[in-house]
Amino acid sequence: MRNPVAALLLGILIGAGGLYFMLPYDAAAVLSGRAEVAVSAGGAVPDVDRAGAGETLQRIKRRGFLHCGVSQGLAGFSSPDERGRWSGIDVDYCRAIAAAIFGDGEKVRFRPLSAKDRFTALQSGEVDILSRNTTWTMSRDTQLGFDFAGVIYYDGQAFMVRKDSGITNARQLAGATICTQTGTTTELNLADYFRGRGLEYRVLSFEKNDEAISAYDQGRCDGYTTDASGLYAERLKMQRPEDNIVLPEIISKEPLGPVVRQGDPQWADIARWTLSALLNAEELGITSENIEEMRESENPLVRRLLGAEGSYGASVGLGPDWVIDIVRAVGNYGEIFERNVGVDTPLGIERGLNALWTDGGVMYAPPIR
Repeated sequence: MRNPVAALLLGILIGAGGLYFMLPYDAAAVLSGRAEVAVSAGGAVPDVDRAGAGETLQRIKRRGFLHCGVSQGLAGFSSPDERGRWSGIDVDYCRAIAAAIFGDGEKVRFRPLSAKDRFTALQSGEVDILSRNTTWTMSRDTQLGFDFAGVIYYDGQAFMVRKDSGITNARQLAGATICTQTGTTTELNLADYFRGRGLEYRVLSFEKNDEAISAYDQGRCDGYTTDASGLYAERLKMQRPEDNIVLPEIISKEPLGPVVRQGDPQWADIARWTLSALLNAEELGITSENIEEMRESENPLVRRLLGAEGSYGASVGLGPDWVIDIVRAVGNYGEIFERNVGVDTPLGIERGLNALWTDGGVMYAPPIR
C-alpha cells in the first residue's frame, strides 16, 4: 500500500441528530458500509449495534427467527388471544417478513412494548423491527436513527365520549378532562388542537392504553383520545361499549408504519419491499387462495412479482419465491386488512383511505421491475 495511513479512516459523519464521530476503521469496511458508528456527539442516537449492509438479515438467519416489537395489546393491530397467539395487521406484516426470509411465517417472536419503551427497544437491538402502530414523523425519521418502511395504515386522531354527555363535536370538549397515553404523538396533537382554537382543557396521561381507557370508563375523564382505529379497538374493552361514540372530527395525520434502525440498507429494503409486495399482490389479484394458479400467469407484472422473471428477491438477499411465501403465509394486503379490522370484524372499519389507489384510496406501491 502506497500510503499506510489509508488503512485507517477518521471521519466525521453529519447526521440528522448531530455529529457522529467514527473511530479508526479498516477503510474497506467503511467504504463497504460495514463500519459501525461508535460515538454520538449529538446524543440523538445511542451507542447501539449499527449493523452494516446485510448483517441484520444474516443475524436473523443464524438466530432462526425474527424479533418483532408490537403493542401490548391493540385489537386488530397486535394482540394475543387466550392461548398467547398474536394477531393483527402489524403482526401479519412481521409474519410476512418471516415468510420472505425463512419460507415460514411462524418463525417470528413478538415482543410487547409500551409506547414509552418501543424506540429504546429498537435502538438497542432488542427487536429487529418495530411494527407497533407507530406514526411516521420527521423527528422520528431523522433524529432517532430510524428508517420507516412505508405506511401500513393511514389513520388520524379522534375523540371518544359517552353518548349521554350530549357532546357531538370536538369543540364542545372545551374545558374537559381528556384521557390519553403518554409517549405518543397523541399528546402533542391534543395540545395543538386546543391551543390553535384558544380552548382550555386538562389531560390525564397514562403509560399504558389499558390504564387510560380504564380511567375513562370509570368516569375520571370526559373524553378519551388516540388514533381513530385505536378508539374502535379500545371501545371493545369497556363495560358497555355501546354507550360510547367516536366523534367525527379527525384532528391529525397519523401514517402508521413499520420501523427499522438506520445503518443496514439491505434490511430497510426487505422491510420496505415486503410491504410493497403485499400491496402489489392485492392490485394484481394474487391471493392466498389462488397463489398456485397465479404462478402460471403469463402477465409480466405477475411473473416479476412471483419470481418467474428477473432476480428481484436476490437483490435484497431473499430467494426467488419470497413473495409466493409471503402470500401463502398471510395473503395480500387486502386479505390482512379484512381479516383483522374489516367490516366483518368486531371493529367494522371500512377501507377508506386504506383502499388501493385503483379503488379510491391512497394505498399505492412502487412496481417490482
